[in-house]
This record gives sequence, C-alpha cells and structure tokens, in this order.
Amino acid sequence: MPRYLLVFAIAANAVLGQLFLKRALLGLGGAAAFVNWQKFLIDALKSPWIYCSLAIQALGYLLWMVLIAKSKLGPATASVGGSFYVMLALCAWLVFGETMSLLQWLGIVLVSLGVACIGVSGG
Repeated sequence: MPRYLLVFAIAANAVLGQLFLKRALLGLGGAAAFVNWQKFLIDALKSPWIYCSLAIQALGYLLWMVLIAKSKLGPATASVGGSFYVMLALCAWLVFGETMSLLQWLGIVLVSLGVACIGVSGG
C-alpha cells in the first residue's frame, strides 16, 4: 500500500475510533456518568460502542506498525497528525453538531500545515 494511502487510512481509522468512543460515552451518560466511577466502569464494559472503538483502534495500530516500518517515525507521526486534526473536527461537527470558533479553526489549519511540512519534507 502506498505511504499516502496508509497515512489517510490511519487518520481515518483514528477519527472513526474517536467518533465511536464519543458515541459510547454519550450513551453512558456523558460527563455525568463519571460521578459514579464503579457504575461507569461496569456500564462501559457492557457497551458495544466501546468494543467497536477498541476494535477499530486495534486495526489502526496494525496499520500504524506497517507505516512506521516503512517510514521515519517523526514524519509519519506528523503526516497522520496533520490530517487527523482537520478530519476529526469536521466529523465532530457533522456527526455530533459540535462547533468551533474561527480562532479554533485557524489553529487547526496552522497546526495541520506545520505538521504537513514536516511530513512532506521528512519522507
């Protein structure tokens, strides 16, 4: 698999894992669920969304191993990170209706551009 496809697949996988995890936490009661840790842990162990998130992230870990076997760790991390930030913010907006300020979007774009420069130049 070409490097750029691996980078995209890993970032997309990470985004999907985070979306499933967020869905699981909302189903468990959101922030209020953490008031009673014991109940939260028991409920989390029963949540299919938690297991789906873990399975997706395990697949991402395998893809990550393939990428870093072929690439330098720093540029690989920067390449995945640059696309992950933008993809996750967009997906959080589309799926959960989360909003961000213009300054937050500017920050994501600047950070993504910076890590993209590292990824592109580092090979």
